[in-house]
Amino acid sequence: MVVTYEVTVYTGDATHSSCFHDVFITLCGEHGDSEENKLSSTFPYFHIDSVNCDKPLGRVCLIILRKEHHVWWPNTKWFLAKVEVKSPLGEIYQFPIYRWINDCEDHYFPEGSGCICCCFSNFFDIFSGSLRWAEGDKGLPSHLKDESLPLDANFSYTKEAEMAFTAVEQWRILAKIFSVFSDYVHDHWKEDSFFGYQFLNGLNPMVIQRCQTLPDNFPVTDKMVFKDGKQSLKEEMKNGNIFLCDYKMLDGVKANIIDGKQQYLVAPLVLLHRTPDDKLMPVAIQLKQTPGKDNPIFLPSDSEWDWLLAKTFVKNADFNLHELSVHLLRTHLLAEVFSVALLRNLPMMHPLYKLLVPHTRYTEMINFMARKYLISEEGFASSGGEGMFTILQRALSSVTYRSLCLPDDLSDRGLMDVPNFFYRDDGLKLWSIINSFVQRVLTFYYKSDKMVKEDQTLKMWISDIHAHGFNNNIKHMPSKMETVDELVKFVTMVIFTCSAQHSAINTGQYDFIGWMPNTPVSLERPPPSRKGNATEATLLDTFPAINTTVQGMAAVWLLSKRSSDSVYLGNYPEQRFVEDTPLQEIKRFKEQLKKLSQAINERNKHLDLPYTYLDPKVVENSVSL
Repeated sequence: MVVTYEVTVYTGDATHSSCFHDVFITLCGEHGDSEENKLSSTFPYFHIDSVNCDKPLGRVCLIILRKEHHVWWPNTKWFLAKVEVKSPLGEIYQFPIYRWINDCEDHYFPEGSGCICCCFSNFFDIFSGSLRWAEGDKGLPSHLKDESLPLDANFSYTKEAEMAFTAVEQWRILAKIFSVFSDYVHDHWKEDSFFGYQFLNGLNPMVIQRCQTLPDNFPVTDKMVFKDGKQSLKEEMKNGNIFLCDYKMLDGVKANIIDGKQQYLVAPLVLLHRTPDDKLMPVAIQLKQTPGKDNPIFLPSDSEWDWLLAKTFVKNADFNLHELSVHLLRTHLLAEVFSVALLRNLPMMHPLYKLLVPHTRYTEMINFMARKYLISEEGFASSGGEGMFTILQRALSSVTYRSLCLPDDLSDRGLMDVPNFFYRDDGLKLWSIINSFVQRVLTFYYKSDKMVKEDQTLKMWISDIHAHGFNNNIKHMPSKMETVDELVKFVTMVIFTCSAQHSAINTGQYDFIGWMPNTPVSLERPPPSRKGNATEATLLDTFPAINTTVQGMAAVWLLSKRSSDSVYLGNYPEQRFVEDTPLQEIKRFKEQLKKLSQAINERNKHLDLPYTYLDPKVVENSVSL
């Protein structure tokens, strides 16, 4: 008796993904295994073949694939998308794979309807054997060991070519780079209202907090900020109208030396007041943490150049804290920890793997490039070199689990009712949509808290994050999952960090930094120690040298340049889920994101400066830039 199974092999549509070698397949079922069968030696987008067995196999649980090289054909890699097996009774078993194969080893792939309670340890095919942690420099989070970077983590040919072209073009068309900065930023950078606006909706909305009590080291008085005597700081703080930006993390940081010239970096305190027309206006700036005669408190009533110079030092401090703490650490480095731990510990058919792997795309590769080219001892900003690592170490010690969860973070900073706070408005809606999607998908698989507690691969993932990723440095980060709700919140945080949060603090870099006076990457004169001496020439001499400016602009130009193969939030081009419920939830997720995008676009029509950075249609799935 001969039983025939129909096998359809799908090759990915990426460049150079076809296979020109002999491929062998073995079907493994509940009632036995087939012999190893040779399939066609060439695979276009898809290929249908037959596998004959001497008896029915029952449910096909596993396939074993092996590629064999032709002696006359050099070894080439093959991107295997998925395999479908159709039984004689018409039952279809799906094996989503989406992986490069470039060796002649046996590769084991379980059937796609992954069950939490199944034991995958006998034959799941993940990267755990090849992926290795590398200890982070000077106490920073661990990262993927560079030599263990898997083929699947590499850029596509499209992205690699476009990044190389952009890197070359940014120097060839320097004049163009200088001409495409934001007109709005160019026209309004000196204005106090725009200075205040950027703490809410600029590159770094992560520092500002509602102020209920003035810090002891910031001796601002009523006479300084309310000269008409009609208001008081105590009353305005009670009314929730006073806000503080404190850059104490930068205090004492050793500033960089660029081309033999000392650079300068301060740790300012900024006090802001919400006016009756709902503008956020700066009312006091102290450039260093320790008050004293040589550390005056600058006020809007000071001379134009004193006040503008003080704001310039604040913007430079904000740039350095943003790039290292908010951008590099809290998105890039955290995303890599989540990603490497995921790839090391979760089977391909595990629902958490399927849900999260789209949010790991290119992260290891972009961080590998960042470590090689940007995170260097020299650097191009005020905090390059030793100072950079000091800031990163302090930033890591300040991260808490609540600060990574947007609703908790905004609540803790007292920002839930601040008007015209579009980062909050759009971010909370995105968080809610992601959270609902994650909840509906995970509860399809995890029917009870007990299933969460007993999921051994989940325990391994969380343990790896702690032991090798953060070295237990992040306060209150869950070390284990006890309930479905805890898991849903954690996974929501991971997806939000890798997608929405990175978009919010990365996408607008050239918009706000492209016009250098608005956000200078470095400063070449020390902060003023008294008032009344600043002039326009003082400000110009304080700005970074032209080569430093160009390097900074080139870097943010590259970081703001999207690839044509970008994959945006809600899109799952690799169909890893095979059950109807998660597939329907993905459709629902996309519909909700589309409605949010429409609402954001409608609101932006009425804004002088549209806030677009959390529009789902520009939010990439992963940290890929």
